[in-house]
Amino acid sequence: MSLDNHRSSSRHLQRHIWSFCMWCHRLAHLFSSTQCLLNRSSGHQISWQPRYRKSLPAVSRWHHMAPASLNCAWQLHGDHLELRYAETLMRFDYVWLRDHCRSASCYNSKTNQRSLDTASVDLCIKPKTVRVDETTLFLTWPDGHVTRYGLEWLVKNSYEGQKQQVMHPRIFWNAEIYQQAQVPSVDCQNFLETKEGLKEFLQNFLLYGIAFVENVPPTKEDTEILAERISLIRETIYGRMWYFTSDFSRGDTAYTKLALDRHTDTTYFQEPCGIQVFHCLKHEGTGGRTLLVDGFYAAEQVLQRAPEEFELLTKVPLKHEYIENVVGCPNHMIGVGPILNIYPWNNELYLIRYNNYDRAVINTVPYDVVHRWYAAHRTLTTELRRPENELWVKLKPGKALFVDNWRILHGRESFTGYRQLCGCYLTRDDMLNTARFLGLQA
Repeated sequence: MSLDNHRSSSRHLQRHIWSFCMWCHRLAHLFSSTQCLLNRSSGHQISWQPRYRKSLPAVSRWHHMAPASLNCAWQLHGDHLELRYAETLMRFDYVWLRDHCRSASCYNSKTNQRSLDTASVDLCIKPKTVRVDETTLFLTWPDGHVTRYGLEWLVKNSYEGQKQQVMHPRIFWNAEIYQQAQVPSVDCQNFLETKEGLKEFLQNFLLYGIAFVENVPPTKEDTEILAERISLIRETIYGRMWYFTSDFSRGDTAYTKLALDRHTDTTYFQEPCGIQVFHCLKHEGTGGRTLLVDGFYAAEQVLQRAPEEFELLTKVPLKHEYIENVVGCPNHMIGVGPILNIYPWNNELYLIRYNNYDRAVINTVPYDVVHRWYAAHRTLTTELRRPENELWVKLKPGKALFVDNWRILHGRESFTGYRQLCGCYLTRDDMLNTARFLGLQA
């Protein structure tokens, strides 16, 4: 090899060595910087070796309750326990696991109330040991306290489990679906005197949002007895039990003979009334049929066809307002909330607040959202007004109608002659309470 070639090869090798050294130096600097940032954020040292081990396949870090079993497995992380059971992968914060302990010192099983002071739990708590058998998770905490959780209980009460569950089972309907279901009315005596009659009524009401009771004596007093069978009566600005005629005695379109478009009531309350009871005591004339529309069915159609508009209707807050200047009845009510209300963990609808009569000035929405909201509102209104979604019912003396005001929109056609209704609002919580004690999911 010539001297020139030798020198050239030497210089080439030196450049490679220099480049390699610079690469190592930069890698070390990058790691040092990353280590510093992690230490600042975590407040403790993080070594390279454990982080490298965490990059290994996850299966090597899972603990199984039996060597050959994949039915239940768990692993500890820095701030939570990961548990796989019954085909559900769950994550539990350590504070959550300590807070929900059902031991005698932490939870009063007689009153079903927590005894543990949640504020006393160390926010950095971590179990000292973890053990799982076929049915139970055991956690031993640093102070020696032992918490036991049934695995089925954890599946039911985990966030991941709740996402897969429905809070309130329902059957969404249009007119054809409801009519084909042939939902029976409940006889008044059976409703009032037997648990079976009451349970049948409540099951129908929970599933469809409406239910009928037949053979009710056409008086306000008997209607009141009927209503109190399932709930407390909610007294409002309209009183406890009300007579409803077309004498315009209140400053509301409902107290006329005019047709009423579909709507939900008391949208101007911060918490709209949960249930409305209608009983036609007398009608000497024509018209006056009651219109019923399943708001949840219509909203579900919007979700399927225009999910971005559905989402907008769940997020934009609106004001509804009721102003009454009738002598002796001065009222100014304001309620705030979106048209569609959902549980955020599973997107399940629980309330529709729809009343074009009482919607106030839209001043809670920025200009660049207003037009999109109007488009979304139009889409929902189109669904609500489809003729196939309209169920028309002729109320008559002796037939009482219960309406879920958080779900079902009601209206009426215009009428002639003298028409008298009585009714009331019921508290939703008490109705659900009655249903649960009868073994219904509510």
